Amino acid sequence: MPSRATGFFHVEKIDGKFWLVDPEGNLFISKGVNHVNYLGDYAPSLGYSPYNRHIMEKYGSIENWVKETINRLRRWGFNTIGAWSSEETCGGGMPYTIILDVALKAGANWQSGMIADYFSKEFEETAREVASKICAPRRNNKYLLGYFTDNELRWAPDWRSKRDLFDDYMLLPPEAEGKKALVNFLREKYGEISLLNKAWSSSFSSFDEISSATHVPKTSATEADRLVFLRQIARQYFKVTYNAIKKYDPNHLILGCRFAYKPPDEVLEGCIGYVDVISINCYPNPYSNELAIRLADFKRIHSITELPVMITEFSFKAMDSGLPNTRGASVPVKTQFERAKYYEEFVEAIMKQPFIVGYHWFQYFDQPYEGRFDGENSNYGLVTIRDEPWETLTQKASSVNLNAEAIHLRSGEKLM
Repeated sequence: MPSRATGFFHVEKIDGKFWLVDPEGNLFISKGVNHVNYLGDYAPSLGYSPYNRHIMEKYGSIENWVKETINRLRRWGFNTIGAWSSEETCGGGMPYTIILDVALKAGANWQSGMIADYFSKEFEETAREVASKICAPRRNNKYLLGYFTDNELRWAPDWRSKRDLFDDYMLLPPEAEGKKALVNFLREKYGEISLLNKAWSSSFSSFDEISSATHVPKTSATEADRLVFLRQIARQYFKVTYNAIKKYDPNHLILGCRFAYKPPDEVLEGCIGYVDVISINCYPNPYSNELAIRLADFKRIHSITELPVMITEFSFKAMDSGLPNTRGASVPVKTQFERAKYYEEFVEAIMKQPFIVGYHWFQYFDQPYEGRFDGENSNYGLVTIRDEPWETLTQKASSVNLNAEAIHLRSGEKLM
């Protein structure tokens, strides 16, 4: 089913279903794999990457590894190189994505949940520098699907921090642009400090005094203000990254920031107009009804934004792999057969949703038994640490991937 050819990937809604459209005008579901990287995962306790050692012995050169890896992915029905992949794999004629890590480079940290001041001049400068370095040289590349701005930023209290972002901004010094934005938001809303004090049950002498405060009481009014200001924080983040990317590359899609979970509605509202696709990572427990819960989350995301959704991480790890599987997302399953079974169930379930336009598996190779930089030691790979395919999984992925477009084509306008 051809569509309009623009020379670059874009998004269209056709007969009630969202699709990516490739540069030649063909409908496209992004079936990707993350971390297709010859460097592998570095194991600190070993002092090297075991995957990298094995593939260099096996192939003798990066070029040989790239050729075989791209051929494998195509045979297994994948069509996109996902985030954190080697630059060399992005020149192999397969569509690819780039992760920019704008907030990360501005001081945020997805592991600890540390945020950056998205209102600061430093954040704007970082976004421009990243876009000029990474996006500008790719502006005419037809194989580039689009950009992820970041990965798993914290937008609400979670396992990394119990604070709302409002409270993080309260902790900023008075001279910080983010703190000034928060105080200006309160001044514009309440007008008079007496009205704020009445709503908050506080005793500030002026709005300027709030600039030096580091916390606020918890009342129904402050809880409401936290959410309204969260929308402003999100809008600022997405606006700054959008403007920077589009300044240097007006041609490619902005694929969102890879939410670690369904964020508050206010964050979703804040990104409208500044992303082309909502990206979210998902590791459902296959032994529960969690997939149904996640599908409901995806539907909520789409209903608020009216944008297509891409699942940018999912995976299942098995205990018969010989790996510890003690660190990293998801509940381990028992066998490779179950990995394959749940791969099929997950992909078929999401492809029945007319607003979902892709899914990316995490990751190409297994993690080291000894643990990577953050200790993860799991059987996430399509291949082992010795670069041997997990045949039960890859055979199932081949047939499932081949059928993904047909399933999506049959999805109706009514959300299933």
